[in-house]
Amino acid sequence: MAHHASAKKRIRQTLKRNIQQRYFRKSTRTAMKKLRAMTDASEAQSFLPKVISMVDGLAKRNIWHKNKANNIKSKLMHFVNTI
Repeated sequence: MAHHASAKKRIRQTLKRNIQQRYFRKSTRTAMKKLRAMTDASEAQSFLPKVISMVDGLAKRNIWHKNKANNIKSKLMHFVNTI
């Protein structure tokens, strides 16, 4: 158990940050699944920039590594181009 005020504050901040990161990560994964389920090329083409923006946001916040984000973006773009 934390005894110092700074340690208690750090615990509060960490819990809050974990909840926010979980929300961003889950909403991005859901958007990726939605994109992969699309069969209309024009619809997928218009939805792709939104998903890429979400993935870039996760990489910017250091929730995902930048290389992982780039791999995911590459696979998504390849998927959309092959529809």
